[in-house]
Amino acid sequence: MTGALSPNAESFWEQHHRARRDGGIGRVNPLLKEIAGSLRPGAALDLGCGAGGDTIWLARHGWQVTAVDISRSAVERVRTHSRALGITSRVIGERHDLARSFPAGEFDLISAQYFHTPFTLDRARVLRNGAHALRPGGLLLIVDHGSTAPWSWNRDPDTHYPTPGEIAAELALDAEEWPILRADMPRRRATGSGGQIATVTDNVLLIQRRERRG
Repeated sequence: MTGALSPNAESFWEQHHRARRDGGIGRVNPLLKEIAGSLRPGAALDLGCGAGGDTIWLARHGWQVTAVDISRSAVERVRTHSRALGITSRVIGERHDLARSFPAGEFDLISAQYFHTPFTLDRARVLRNGAHALRPGGLLLIVDHGSTAPWSWNRDPDTHYPTPGEIAAELALDAEEWPILRADMPRRRATGSGGQIATVTDNVLLIQRRERRG
């Protein structure tokens, strides 16, 4: 890992991921599966890899994945499962506090799935860093919560979930170089880790880095 960690954020997310009783890998997020499933595999960055479902799914579908999280347990879980599945050559696990450091390299796909935290974080700066780390033609996929699920760690009824348009405005990217391909708020039936079922809203923003013109 590069850069120092924020002790409060680190301990919160470490406790969160250690509390997973089964120690298993998470499910792939459906919007990542929908969008990445039609893409030619390349280099991917999973920002806040968490339970690792997205990283493992991408790697099993031919992507070279850098999995990043502030939690040591989350990163180690991804490494453990990639070894068990024989895909270690396609997975790099890195521990980063993204408030302080960002992974090196260029990527064809950067995935920020539910990249929320109760701690102070200049999220727009992190995501702008991601946009600048895209190769020409690469995609930045941001999927945020648009509603509070019954199993959410954040149950504050006054939470404001920024719309895709608000997120794009915060990023303030040059639309000529980073055009928006998708900005919508689909609803879906979701299942929590305890088996609860609810209808949730996702806020989706898909940005592409334009190919350089000769």
